[in-house]
Amino acid sequence: MNITTISSSKLLPKSAFDFRPKRFGSAFQPAKTGFRFPYRSCRCLRSSIPKPSEDGFVVVEDDLLALLEILPVDIRKSLQNESRRSQLLEVILDLGRLPEARYRGEPHCQYLRNTEISMKELEEAQKAVGEFGGDNRAGIEGTLHRISAIRSRKGLIVGLTCRVGRAVSGHVDIISDLLQYGESILFLGRPGVGKTTVMREIARVLADEFHKRVVIVDTSNEIGGDGDIPHAAIGGARRMQVPNPSMQHRIMIEAVENHMPEVVIVDEVGTEAEVLACRSIAERGVMLIGTAHGERLQNIIKNPILNDLVGGVETVTLGDDEARARGSQKSILERKSSPTFPFLIEMRERTYWVTHRTERSVDLLLHGKKPLVEVRKRDPQFRVVIERWKEYDGDGIHNWSQLSLRAQLPHVESWD
Repeated sequence: MNITTISSSKLLPKSAFDFRPKRFGSAFQPAKTGFRFPYRSCRCLRSSIPKPSEDGFVVVEDDLLALLEILPVDIRKSLQNESRRSQLLEVILDLGRLPEARYRGEPHCQYLRNTEISMKELEEAQKAVGEFGGDNRAGIEGTLHRISAIRSRKGLIVGLTCRVGRAVSGHVDIISDLLQYGESILFLGRPGVGKTTVMREIARVLADEFHKRVVIVDTSNEIGGDGDIPHAAIGGARRMQVPNPSMQHRIMIEAVENHMPEVVIVDEVGTEAEVLACRSIAERGVMLIGTAHGERLQNIIKNPILNDLVGGVETVTLGDDEARARGSQKSILERKSSPTFPFLIEMRERTYWVTHRTERSVDLLLHGKKPLVEVRKRDPQFRVVIERWKEYDGDGIHNWSQLSLRAQLPHVESWD
């Protein structure tokens, strides 16, 4: 494996994907070219970045005291004296159960006291937080914290998840070269891996460093924080709040039609209407940065609602000669159209990302093959490392039965 070290912190490793950005003024435009996979050995590039603190990321602000203020007094004092406070992820308050704290890097929770949470304590916490939205989420004005409620059948709040929101820098270095292309990027990853944090920093970098007109469609105020004035962590990006989660797709289109953005950022694309809105925005030449539910590309391909983000899937019946030449069955799976997001990134861990050129990866997976991808990660010194032309570690999708495919794609009319 050949390793090239880039000593200057101003030089970043460039993607091996075949784009040749052209500079027009201060903007970058991708060249109209295909994507090629030269079959050669894996290459790593390293770039120096500023020396990190603790886990490598620089925590700009966490406003943790504001979150602790809504908790019962004894729990608040316990957490204020906790040495792992900087690693706190969330606090769980469930009626009739012991309060719990969850920390990054630890699989088990920690009980904060030996007495159960009472209804009075939940009511006091609710008063401190204020009104919850239709998605049972609320925030603390001027912060990035999120409080989510669990309700009983009668509508009473019987549980609270108090999640710590932090403004963190240092994530975007790992994909700085991809942002220059102006192509849409979809992020996948399990809950808690840091997708929303990445959206927040990308918004700031594109607005302040790339000088783009950025609009964030902030459904639960997670990216820009609670309150009418967005958090400073998003930089010069503008934020449009969504009155109700079911209206997210309308606000996405409104953002493009009314405010002329060059970039639209949306978190948690999950409904058919939002998928269609993403395609409409992409077809207007606007760069999209989004997240979706799923850990791997295969999860999106198999999802009947979300697979249009990566081009959609349809069955094609081959003639006898063509099937014989390909060595395949007569009925095969093919990508239906161009993907809405040319790039797709699987966030396996906070510092380990797998980058797909969506069109090529989807085609190969549907044919039961493993595409070549870029693995982007941090070394022990927290420098960016890009491993190119790595064989994808996921399985192909050539073994779907007609029955399972019918269940996954109910909109297909003919299966014969």
